[in-house]
Amino acid sequence: MGYKLFLIFNHQLTPDQKEDAYKNLNVERFIYLPPELQKLWSNIPPQWDLKEIEENILIPIKKFIIENSQEGDRVLIQGDFGAVCKLVQFAKGHNLVPLYATTKREVEEKREGDKIKKISTFKHIRFREF
Repeated sequence: MGYKLFLIFNHQLTPDQKEDAYKNLNVERFIYLPPELQKLWSNIPPQWDLKEIEENILIPIKKFIIENSQEGDRVLIQGDFGAVCKLVQFAKGHNLVPLYATTKREVEEKREGDKIKKISTFKHIRFREF
C-alpha cells in the first residue's frame, strides 16, 4: 500500500522530487492544497503573530489534511518558519510523517566587465523527516 504526499509549500514538485517520492517514500499520490488554501499558505502576513496565523491559515489547512489523510501519509512542509513548526507538530500528533526537501546548491560565476554575476542552481537530493 502506498501513501499520499501532501504538499504544503510554495512550488510545484520537480521531476526528480516526484521520482524520489515514488521510489523512496512509497508515495502513490500527490495532494496539492486547494487554490484557496494555497493562496493563504503562500501569503502569510509578516505582521501577524503566530496566534493569528494559526486561526486564519493553519486551522483550515489542518482541517483539509485531517479530512483527506490516513495514518502514515507524508506531508512536505516548507515556508514560514513558525507556521512550519506548528504543522510539523500537528503532523506528528496525527501519525503523519512530516518532511522537508534537501538540495545541493551549485554556483556559477560569470564575469561581465567589472561585474560578477552569480547563478545558483539547486538540485534535489532527498526528502528528510523532521
